[in-house]
Amino acid sequence: MNAERTASSNAAGNVESAGAVGAEGVAESAGAVGAGSGVESAGGTGVGSTVEAEPEEVTVGVAKTAVVAAAESVVETAAESLVETDGPDSPRVAVVTGAGSGIGRAVAVELLAAGWSVALAGRRLETLEETAALAPLKEGAPLCVRTDVTSPEDVAALFGAVRERFGRLDLLFNNAGTFGPGGVPVEELPYDAWRHVVDTNLNGAFLCAQAAFRQMKEQDPRGGRIINNGSIAAHAPRPNSVAYTATKHALTGLTKSLSLDGRPYRIAVGQIDIGNAATDMTERMQSGILQANGELASEPVMDVADVARTVRHMAELPLEANVQFATVLATNMPYIGRG
Repeated sequence: MNAERTASSNAAGNVESAGAVGAEGVAESAGAVGAGSGVESAGGTGVGSTVEAEPEEVTVGVAKTAVVAAAESVVETAAESLVETDGPDSPRVAVVTGAGSGIGRAVAVELLAAGWSVALAGRRLETLEETAALAPLKEGAPLCVRTDVTSPEDVAALFGAVRERFGRLDLLFNNAGTFGPGGVPVEELPYDAWRHVVDTNLNGAFLCAQAAFRQMKEQDPRGGRIINNGSIAAHAPRPNSVAYTATKHALTGLTKSLSLDGRPYRIAVGQIDIGNAATDMTERMQSGILQANGELASEPVMDVADVARTVRHMAELPLEANVQFATVLATNMPYIGRG
């Protein structure tokens, strides 16, 4: 009787353990941990020390079978739940703003190569078509939409076209931006130049995020992800960059507020802060750029493809997980420390 009670107690405990480990493991890593740790724990622990009593072999065998079955059921149920909403076979539709060059182009090509359906948004249709031509087509031709993100009408038309073409939206990469006139001291910066940077980097990001929010909240299945393109300037400024730096700091506030407001609707919002990715905008980094000490110095850059891969990693997480902030920079750029 004692052996039978021990086997029964171990079986019950192991079923409970298998359920807990399996569920937590799957929730954290889309089935990999749950399948491994949940089933192995159930199989290995289910036998326990009760096998020593020969008369109870049948009871132990039944207990072991029940434990394994319970663990497998938990793993399968949780994994199926994740696949239905966030799995690789689910429809994946992205909007990339500023997709005609630089980081936007690299991210768009990365997503297209990974099988995403992508809407390319930018001011010049010809550069968007050049971006589209760079990517192998896996889910049909991308949608190219000429868009000025500072225009509420253009932004509304962009997201209307996405809804009509694809039926839903899973990702907005809020990337369109401008540095503005470089090297202009704050006392000499024209108001029009200030306003252009604010309208593009901050107001444009807000308009696109607002439109994405509306669609993600209303669609079925509900939810999606927004990734804002911040900057190292969101942490530390360069000399004579007041408009750019101010808008990138503001973008961090936008990211935090959107992230909080998106929780009830399964809308995950994060930000990637990038330093010295090799694009047209950073060509001057290698020839010499003004430092905080007043000297000119060349700075290292990194491959923009590394940025694109980071964005795709953030984009392809299940909505239960979010990279709130990521910083990707050229390893030796003067940022950490005092230069």
